[in-house]
Amino acid sequence: MNVVTVSPKFQVVIPQTIRESLDLKPGQKIQAIQYDNRIELIPIQPIQKMRGFLQGIDTKIEREEDRL
Repeated sequence: MNVVTVSPKFQVVIPQTIRESLDLKPGQKIQAIQYDNRIELIPIQPIQKMRGFLQGIDTKIEREEDRL
C-alpha cells in the first residue's frame, strides 16, 4: 500500500510505481473526483489515444419487444 502526505499547500506526490504503471507524464492533466470518503484521480487521455479502445466490445443486448 502506498501512503502519501499532504503538504502545507495541499499537494501530494504520486508514488513512482503508480506513475510508471499509468505512464503519467509531467504536466499531464488528471481529473480529481470525490467519491464517498475518498478522492479518485483519473488521468485524462488525449482523444487520439482513446480511438479504438472499445473495439471488439459486444454491443448486442436483449431488448423487450416494445423497445425495438
